[in-house]
Amino acid sequence: MTTSIGKRELDDAGRALLKRTSRGRQGFEDLVIVPVFAVIVALILGALIMLATGVDLPTIGKSFVALARGSVGSLNAISETLTAAIPLVLAGLGLGLGFRAGLFNIGAEGQLLLGGTAAVVFSFTFDGLPFLLLMPLSLLAGAVVGALYASIAGILKATTGAHEVISTIMLNLISFQLLNYLLRQPFIQKEGRSDPISKSVPDAGQLPRLLDWLDPNLRVHAGLFLMLGAVALVWWLLFRSKIGFAFRASGENPDAARYAGIKSGLVIVAAMGTAGALAGLAGAAQVLGVLDRASPGFSAGIGFDAIALALLGRSHPVGILVAGLLFGGLEAGGRQMQVDAGVSIDLIAIIQSLIIVFIAAPLLVRAIFPWGFRKSDNASGGSQ
Repeated sequence: MTTSIGKRELDDAGRALLKRTSRGRQGFEDLVIVPVFAVIVALILGALIMLATGVDLPTIGKSFVALARGSVGSLNAISETLTAAIPLVLAGLGLGLGFRAGLFNIGAEGQLLLGGTAAVVFSFTFDGLPFLLLMPLSLLAGAVVGALYASIAGILKATTGAHEVISTIMLNLISFQLLNYLLRQPFIQKEGRSDPISKSVPDAGQLPRLLDWLDPNLRVHAGLFLMLGAVALVWWLLFRSKIGFAFRASGENPDAARYAGIKSGLVIVAAMGTAGALAGLAGAAQVLGVLDRASPGFSAGIGFDAIALALLGRSHPVGILVAGLLFGGLEAGGRQMQVDAGVSIDLIAIIQSLIIVFIAAPLLVRAIFPWGFRKSDNASGGSQ
């Protein structure tokens, strides 16, 4: 009898271990294999779209060669890929963190715009400060303003139940008009200009370029280290800290989280504020490292692209980093496609959209590539 009980307990433990391993395999497939196949299908469909619109096969081949060369084919291409990826990854980390907390924050565009503007204004307002103070404080100003702006939606949801999708859409629209207004104020607008454009960032406030000693045209800047540090910080925050556990618990099961004593209102505001800080930091990195000033629409849709980035990366910091490098490569390579093969850069937007479609439909990807996934064993429980 004792032997029978011991064997049953061993069997139960073995099944639990197998189940845990299966969940790990499932997570790996969702995070890695599904996105890889989604990219492959999107590229194939992109080629078919070109073929259907009258582009011949040699030009299609030439365009994809140009895409590869423009993204990773030279030091300049790698520099452009990394430069494009930096703000995308920073904003995507914020959105992914919000998704983990069960919040669909689509206000990164507005948070990025106001955060970047705050960084520019701070930099030229305190242009007498040395580089070691002015540059990090300008970045901090962007992060703080982004956090405060995102917290508006968090406070509204926590106190009134207002849905964050609606409030962040409205806050995006407000930020567009607010930026136009601010850029025409005498203390912000560049002297001698009638159009809405800010004063320039002083040299002491700029993120230094990393490879200008090799070639002045290489634009990759110190925001690269900021991006990598943010990836590590968000990973630690989500998976090694108490507040990160509260974020994930609230996202997985809000009712259970409340029952366990987690204050949902505090989690909502904290998650939105942290996401806004990262989006504001993305805007600050873009203006201090690349643009040198603020102008209407200087975000160029980065905040909206970051939504796709967070989805592609499965809201995991490492996945978002890889997705950001992919999107940065598509942006840099797309320009090369346009130059070398004469293919419209709109094709890159189509490919990005197709990637997101397939990422959002993992069952479709599994159906197209069944050999790439391990079949689930529904009979693992067996009979007792």
